[in-house]
Amino acid sequence: MVLISLVLQVAAIGVFRQYRTRTEDDHYGFGWEMGRIGRSIVLGQGFSSPYEGNTGPTAWEPPLYPFLIAGVFKIFGIYTYASAWVLLSINSVFSALTTIPVFLIAHKTFGPRVALWSARVWALNPWVWYWSIHWIWDTTFTPLILALIFLVALAMEQLPGWQGWLLFGALWGVGVLVNPAMLPFLPFCGLWVWWRRYRCSLPSLAGIALSSCMFFLVLSPWLVRNYEVFGRFVFIRDDFGLIFHLGNGDMADGILVRLQPNLSNLELEEFQRMGELDYAADRKRRALDWVRAHPGRFAVISIKRFFYYWNGVPRETNSRAPWDFRSSPFLASSVLAIWGLGRALRQERPGAWLFLGLVATYPTIYYLVFAHARFRHPIEPELFILGVFLLSEVRSRAAHGCGRDSSEFNCQ
Repeated sequence: MVLISLVLQVAAIGVFRQYRTRTEDDHYGFGWEMGRIGRSIVLGQGFSSPYEGNTGPTAWEPPLYPFLIAGVFKIFGIYTYASAWVLLSINSVFSALTTIPVFLIAHKTFGPRVALWSARVWALNPWVWYWSIHWIWDTTFTPLILALIFLVALAMEQLPGWQGWLLFGALWGVGVLVNPAMLPFLPFCGLWVWWRRYRCSLPSLAGIALSSCMFFLVLSPWLVRNYEVFGRFVFIRDDFGLIFHLGNGDMADGILVRLQPNLSNLELEEFQRMGELDYAADRKRRALDWVRAHPGRFAVISIKRFFYYWNGVPRETNSRAPWDFRSSPFLASSVLAIWGLGRALRQERPGAWLFLGLVATYPTIYYLVFAHARFRHPIEPELFILGVFLLSEVRSRAAHGCGRDSSEFNCQ
């Protein structure tokens, strides 16, 4: 399934010419801020300048994917079709490889049949392919790392000695350097591992210390770099002020507004004039001032963001119908996953509470900023597993019901 998925995704890149990235705004759509940083690295300017102009060192994005882009640019050229081919193919590799932890997670929690169908749903799903072949971003790298973290957490009761703790800490360190949005899940995940081991009378205190040291060891080069170039502590990335501002202000309505430096000349001039850290701090202050002045409006918008996260972001349409059916599959998958989660909790399935922790914690930051369809993709491997589990339960109940009634009704 991994091989078939990879071949089909790479073929789709060629068939749909996804390597022909947009050339407007000096190829900004080729990786957006990450692409700009990758270009700066190749041009000898270091990890810098997420927008137009040489604005100096940056921590606007986490480091791993921009460095991946830079490596491809170095070999295949900056903003070339060849680089687009390679990066989209790498994304497809990440996506196809995610099939493996999907299978193993489902097998460990719900059994072989759910594992097989979950892997099929992930590997052969055009929705999954869309993020691989269309977006030059960490959108397929993050689900792979998060699924591996989830799998290792499930296995921590059986992993002997200190190896499991080192792997757990290292994966979390790599994951945060790919996408810090997974951090809200870290405390719950760690506590769940401790609790499961505690119930099995397994020691954890030394392991937690070892895992924490490995986590910070992986992060430390980037944190030291940030302190050296900015003269102050910057944890992973520094763009939260702008992201928070984009989702909270007079024009805010739960989705992204056009106040980004790449979409507004005024914002770009402010970014260049003030510098990255001061610009982000100023936007954060404005957003907090607005939230304090409009707490009711902030609450309403946050509820809308919650709805958009699970229902799908509304798209522009000329229709006056009260419901946009183009979001129906997105909503249906959310309903199936949450329903499956509830059933797993009732049946006390292995790992059910870990699924709950992921669903409850990972999206929280997006309820405060703005909604986008790709924000749900990092947890979709686990959501698909829960949905397949629910459908398998429905099928089993229908089959058993059919068997009980076969003497009275012709179930064939």
